[in-house]
Amino acid sequence: MTPESDVVFLLDIDNTLLDNDAVARDLKRHLVRAFGPEAEKRYWEIFEQLRAELGYADYLGALQRYRIEHLRDPHILEVSLYLIDYPFANRLYPGALDVIERLGTWGPTVILSDGDVVFQPRKVERSGLWEAVDGRVLIYIHKEQMLDDVAERYPAKHYVMIDDKLRILAAMKQIWDDCLTTVFLRQGHYAHDPAILASYPPADVTLERIGDLVDYDIAKLVRTRSS
Repeated sequence: MTPESDVVFLLDIDNTLLDNDAVARDLKRHLVRAFGPEAEKRYWEIFEQLRAELGYADYLGALQRYRIEHLRDPHILEVSLYLIDYPFANRLYPGALDVIERLGTWGPTVILSDGDVVFQPRKVERSGLWEAVDGRVLIYIHKEQMLDDVAERYPAKHYVMIDDKLRILAAMKQIWDDCLTTVFLRQGHYAHDPAILASYPPADVTLERIGDLVDYDIAKLVRTRSS
């Protein structure tokens, strides 16, 4: 059984440690070159339909569905290889690995993400994040619904969740209450959507970028009920 830690740091991936908006822009340009603008538009329509069905982004799943509509297009295989071999390490936000290293001096760092079972783990591995957290990686369909599993695998007196989505942070806060410190990063398109920002309560801590945690007073994040 894993011993209880004083604090465990949970970190999202997309637009938290890694600039996923930039990845999407790169993919859009690649799709236009491979298929043309109309096909690129159709891919993203399928992508959004699939995300609505599954509750998470599934880039390879969208490509599979696109393939059903274009059975004779050989470029699909090349796009698949582009996704699998994408240099995700180049899209890490400045300071991301330094933050993981610094937080690790206080307690275990754990990647906590939503996503599919193939592409999302590949992203974590290719970016260097898997190694950075010593393999402590959890990927669920809806992570905010799996906090009992998180707590069983990484028991702690207190948790710190770092994410770019206020919805996720608010949902986790409702469940863990004072046992959780929420850190909202204003990175990526979700973090700047006025409708989203108006729909959820503010996080315990709001920062502009992940790199701000390099010099942040971590003691302010690791308060517990006993304190």
